Amino acid sequence: MHTWVPALLAVFAALLIAGGTVLRQRASRASGAITAGWWAGAGIALCGFILQASALGLGSILLVQPLVVLAVLFALPFEAWADHRHPHRVEWAWGGVLVACVATFLAVARPEPSMRRPDEIVMWATVGAVVAVVFSCVWCAERSSPHYKALFYGLVAGTLFGVSALLIKAVVYQITHDLPRTFTQPEIYLFGTVVICAVIAQQKGFGAGDLQTSFPSMTVMEPAVAMVLGVLLLGENLKVSVPTALFLGIILAVMVRAVIELAKLSAVRGWEEAVEAAEAPSATDERSAA
Repeated sequence: MHTWVPALLAVFAALLIAGGTVLRQRASRASGAITAGWWAGAGIALCGFILQASALGLGSILLVQPLVVLAVLFALPFEAWADHRHPHRVEWAWGGVLVACVATFLAVARPEPSMRRPDEIVMWATVGAVVAVVFSCVWCAERSSPHYKALFYGLVAGTLFGVSALLIKAVVYQITHDLPRTFTQPEIYLFGTVVICAVIAQQKGFGAGDLQTSFPSMTVMEPAVAMVLGVLLLGENLKVSVPTALFLGIILAVMVRAVIELAKLSAVRGWEEAVEAAEAPSATDERSAA
């Protein structure tokens, strides 16, 4: 299988995930009410997730997951369209940095898929550790302000989606090697449980009304967790020298910085829009009084 096939699927997945995520966030209510717009966004995001699962089934986690980060970039025009504005130049600049980092990482690393099935004991131990971290984040989220609530739930959702990427590989391996026993193995049921919990956490973050916090944190955590698990449990590797590995580490750090800067810009914009919306009625009242 040519690497461009899973890479192309991953890019389209990021596009759909971004569109569906923005649409769901715009349609989310603090009360948790589900609207027609939310269902439309959920359908689009589900299509993106199916493409992502297909890409993971065909290619390496280290190839697919960095491309998913592009969802942050694709969200820029969708947010601009929803807010009836044009993206700022600095947003496109950091978006260009993000694209350059992803392209450089994939060109230098050239990750290869691994056919090794994860050891069940190690997998369950890892999932147990992840569950402990998730419960800690949920505990903190329920005792925090809306901003940090969105942050913690974004981290939870990203962590769980990262785990689901590993489980997709395990399920695909089982299907291709022993299809009749697929539904007798725990991986497929664990995958379904993890995805459902991830969607719930994601919606909790959206309900906090802070997309600029929940979405980037989720988008960064998902590939980070998936890539670490891919290396530790699936034996995926980059086959690079120590200096090259250090260079790739710098590239990944810059990639994270680009996502954070895009999040900051979005946060500043959201604050300015909130201030303008609050001042608009006051100005109207003053003119009426005059």
